[in-house]
Amino acid sequence: MTDVRNVYSGVWEDDPYPPTEGWLAKCQPLIARGHDLGMSLYELEPHQTQCPYHFHHAADELVLVLRGRPTLRTADRERELAPGDFVHLPRGAGGAHQITNLTDEPALYVVGSSNSSPEICEYPDSGKIAAFSRLDSQRGQRLWTMHRFENEVDYFDGESPKAT
Repeated sequence: MTDVRNVYSGVWEDDPYPPTEGWLAKCQPLIARGHDLGMSLYELEPHQTQCPYHFHHAADELVLVLRGRPTLRTADRERELAPGDFVHLPRGAGGAHQITNLTDEPALYVVGSSNSSPEICEYPDSGKIAAFSRLDSQRGQRLWTMHRFENEVDYFDGESPKAT
């Protein structure tokens, strides 16, 4: 069955993160989670940031601005986007990005993703790395974990050889 959604409906999901000043954005998935293609609608409040500066190792992303003038930070510069602007953000460090709203009006845009699983994201500003997958982890739930590079351990840390 084909699902039809209207991006101007004003219907928003509850944010899975508690409201935090500086990071206030509304999100509405346009494609149900768990598919190979991800598409979400964002409304970014004035003077807020959608997410930390990051890049993906497995997924390409795209942004299509519908309303407002969000600012896109990439590896080489920052630029204000306008309604109708479309941006492809390739995987890898060259596709690093962050969206902020430096204006006094909300910005409305669609973010699409190839939704690769498993996925690794790096956060250059904070030295973090995230690993996630649609599959269950050894903890019995979907894998989603974030760590700092400074807490890196040796490959054999905590391991014991097993006798043959």
